[in-house]
Amino acid sequence: MFIPASDASASTVPATPASTAPSTAPSTEPPTPSTVPTTELVRHLLFGSPGAVHSTIRSLHKLGYAEVNDWSQPISTGKPNEVMAILTRRVTLESAYWLAACVTDPPRPP
Repeated sequence: MFIPASDASASTVPATPASTAPSTAPSTEPPTPSTVPTTELVRHLLFGSPGAVHSTIRSLHKLGYAEVNDWSQPISTGKPNEVMAILTRRVTLESAYWLAACVTDPPRPP
């Protein structure tokens, strides 16, 4: 645990001259498009039998897209043997392109 000295003269850390101290002021330069990731809000809706919805959620988890607990609990649609699950998340455009590539050309087991 750190206990501060009660007397400023008891400090063993030498004072840093103001001219050599690192600046804590925020940068005045605007962020460039390459430094600010573009994100969008995406809502996924899964409809199907409880088993199919659960299997799809697990598959997306194995791909690293979303945690199983990020999805809503299955919600009955009123149709026999049909539920809906919802996932709302913010994605970067790069991750959206990655998912699209995995869906069109899924990784194959070794």
